Amino acid sequence: MRVDVITIFPALFAPFLATSLVGRAIERGLLAVGLHDLRDHTEDRHRSVDDEPYGGGGGMVMAAPAWIKAVRAVEQAAGERRPWRVLLSPQGRRLDEAGVRELAARGGEDGLVLLCGRYEGIDERVLETVVDEEISIGDYVVSGGELPAMVLIEALSRQIPGVVGFAGSVEQDSFRRGLLDHPHYTRPPVVEGLAVPDVLLSGDHAAIERWREEQALAATRTKRPDLLAGEAERGAGRGPDADRDTDRDTEF
Repeated sequence: MRVDVITIFPALFAPFLATSLVGRAIERGLLAVGLHDLRDHTEDRHRSVDDEPYGGGGGMVMAAPAWIKAVRAVEQAAGERRPWRVLLSPQGRRLDEAGVRELAARGGEDGLVLLCGRYEGIDERVLETVVDEEISIGDYVVSGGELPAMVLIEALSRQIPGVVGFAGSVEQDSFRRGLLDHPHYTRPPVVEGLAVPDVLLSGDHAAIERWREEQALAATRTKRPDLLAGEAERGAGRGPDADRDTDRDTEF
């Protein structure tokens, strides 16, 4: 998978890209991340990337020319590939598991370009010319797109085969099946008077799987009932024969 990041603070990414699963994925050639300094595409001696907003108001707006040049330079270097261009923005589609998988597929095929804005915002003409999609990591505001970009890269890396040592753990992640994850326990067997559930010590793998499924459902019902409501709405729109059709499809 190829991800290119355009930012005015490329140094922020150095420790992140050298650490843990992401660092190992890059080291093994499973993930490639290119960092591009937006200021390299400015034309004035001060390497300015922002200016006062038309119409007045507080804050500074990132000017369009450097962004357009930077994105097109990345596209030119990509050759025949056409990377999917993502602006990290609080106004974008909120990132979820389905969105991560969708972006991972795009990144694996043609690559991704992540635009990390700053200040009051980016000139709207950047969105109109070199942005395919806006992505948000939540309904709040941070100072720039760098941390959201790291969150997205971390989530994407888990979708690459071979990055996570035990591939089954990715399938059990929260949201993967529309449910939160089940509780986890390890040694010692008793902590502060709280014991590990007996079923996990039973050796009965079928019973353990049933328990985990029940616990995942209970956790979702308690902590994120909206996930179950969304699943019910999707199921209601499928029609009475949907389950039979799905079962038949899986037999081929």
